[in-house]
Amino acid sequence: MNRLKHAQQDFSTFWSARTAQECKILTAATVVITLAGIYALLIEPAWHGRNQLTNELPVLRQQLAQLQVLTRKATSLPGKPVTLRPTITPESLENSLAMSRLKAIALEITGDRVQIKLSSASFSSTLEWLAKVQSAMLLEVTDANIKALTQPNMIDATITLHQQRNE
Repeated sequence: MNRLKHAQQDFSTFWSARTAQECKILTAATVVITLAGIYALLIEPAWHGRNQLTNELPVLRQQLAQLQVLTRKATSLPGKPVTLRPTITPESLENSLAMSRLKAIALEITGDRVQIKLSSASFSSTLEWLAKVQSAMLLEVTDANIKALTQPNMIDATITLHQQRNE
């Protein structure tokens, strides 16, 4: 509090030592500096921000319209994701057969149909292989000719498979 009084007294001494013309010049300079500060700190940034937003607003509205169109398209799509049909090649089928310890004596691929002939194959391994290719390659059995052999769990088979379509 004492400092405030001391500062007021110093200012009063300074101000009373000035002539009337000097007081007018100092008052005008103070007003100009204050107005420049208000402009620089408050008005100019707001003005610049307003102009920038005015320029960006059409672009933002266009982006919003595009997002709305994409949202409508996305909501009209089926809820189930589309799965791509894997490509069936003789190599991929032979590899999957080998992983199940099976060997085809004949393998024929025509479009999305596959015909496989197995000789002296394990019945349980054949069933496991069919389950694997049904999920991995989207193949389903359309025809199967299976002949049991005299040895337990052994078969000769001719199996026709068809690749399912994406739904």
